[in-house]
Amino acid sequence: MPQTLLITGASTGIGAATARHAVEAGWRVALAARSEDKLAELVEELGEDNALAHATDVTEFGDQERLVSATLERFGQIDAAFANAGFGAARGFLKEDPDQWRQMILTNVLGVAYTIRAVMPHFLERNAGHFLLTSSVAGRRSLPGSLYSASKMAVTGMGEGLRQELRQHDGSQVRVTLVEPGVVDTPFFDSPPSIKALEPDDIARVVMFVLAQPAHVDVNEVLIRPTSQAG
Repeated sequence: MPQTLLITGASTGIGAATARHAVEAGWRVALAARSEDKLAELVEELGEDNALAHATDVTEFGDQERLVSATLERFGQIDAAFANAGFGAARGFLKEDPDQWRQMILTNVLGVAYTIRAVMPHFLERNAGHFLLTSSVAGRRSLPGSLYSASKMAVTGMGEGLRQELRQHDGSQVRVTLVEPGVVDTPFFDSPPSIKALEPDDIARVVMFVLAQPAHVDVNEVLIRPTSQAG
């Protein structure tokens, strides 16, 4: 039976690229995002037999529970969950709208925790599964005035905390991978990056590499920078 990958933030960028690569590799995908139109276009591209679209606000736990339920009803099981939804904010604690900050923290931090909470009972019941969390280079070091960096540091900490919790479940085979990109040319940026950036396909290939490892191999972190990125 084909494996199933659940992806949040699936309508554009890294999420959409990963969905394409997953289907090409024989996976089925459950696609979650707020943009129903973009999700519908992606499902049409990938084929309805391979893809499920589910409009989801990751900051609402009920939405994430319904996403998991719909995925299980359609495909029978979830083999991997990619908590990828997130966005940024201008650097500087005297910049950016505080409402933007609030929504970013809810999405980047609480949204990831909600994905874990919604999927984890299924993974524990099966004693199998793979969590992938999108952190960032910015989640490994502070950037000047960057609340976004702090939000990704929270994801990095969450990933390791989740891995350790799962090891407390006797014999658990559930794996956890932090995916930490540097500069990626995605709709995340208002203007094109100033360096030769990574492409979403570059990250998608790494995700598929991680998922292809045998069950006894747990790739905990993957840090990926463009060759020309200094920091």
